[in-house]
Amino acid sequence: MLLAGLGNTAHVFDDFAIKLVRDYHVYGITRRGFGASSVPASGYDSDRLGDDVLAVLDELALARPVLVGHSIAGTELSSIASRRPERIAGVVYLDAAYGYAFDDGKGVSMEEMQKATAGVNGPSRPPGPADIVSFEAVRAWFLSENGIAYPEAELRAGSVTQPDGRPGPPRQSPASPAISAGTQKYSAIRAPALAIFALPHGLSPWMKGITDPKLLEVRDQVELLVAKQAKAFEEGVPGARVVRLANADHYVFLSNEADVLREMRAFVASLR
Repeated sequence: MLLAGLGNTAHVFDDFAIKLVRDYHVYGITRRGFGASSVPASGYDSDRLGDDVLAVLDELALARPVLVGHSIAGTELSSIASRRPERIAGVVYLDAAYGYAFDDGKGVSMEEMQKATAGVNGPSRPPGPADIVSFEAVRAWFLSENGIAYPEAELRAGSVTQPDGRPGPPRQSPASPAISAGTQKYSAIRAPALAIFALPHGLSPWMKGITDPKLLEVRDQVELLVAKQAKAFEEGVPGARVVRLANADHYVFLSNEADVLREMRAFVASLR
């Protein structure tokens, strides 16, 4: 069961999921507030989002699936692994085991990470008129600036399509700030866990152009914090396997697809 990061839908896994269907039944969930899912005014705290996932598992009658979450989806993974570990076989954190997913006081809290990354923005070049004439053009711009590209269906899910078929403005949702504000602290992960960290993070094209000494210092500080969090998770979650992928993007399943697939397959095999 694939769970997307903040602002994304299940379509972000379209290309990645195809590589899994040979061996597994694969599902994706778009959480409330995004894509074609409902956009209620409330219900965005971590445990409520975790309950949404459990409701899907019940509706599909899935017995103990492996939950795979990217980025902020670590909140849902940890909520379920802490409260209802008997419902799942294991959890896989794709650069998702940060303070919103695991905080025992020995790693890095969300507040610390947010403070460290304040003022770091990207990409350096916003899309111009030629970059938004089609979804293919948007995808090419995204690739040139970030070194990775979303599947086209993800781009379509995240923006309004104009009557002539061109990409329109991003879809607006109250969910992102509500989810960030509704995170909870988890320190007892009671399900088998694989945590993959991008460490150190790879430099996307726009980041390679950074010359400001202050921004370079921020970048280096962030990597130290990520290393601290990875160690805290490794030591604080009994039996967890922690993998550090050097020079991977935050979207590790896009930048390092083969590495992630290898680690996931080995992890799932260990559960049998």
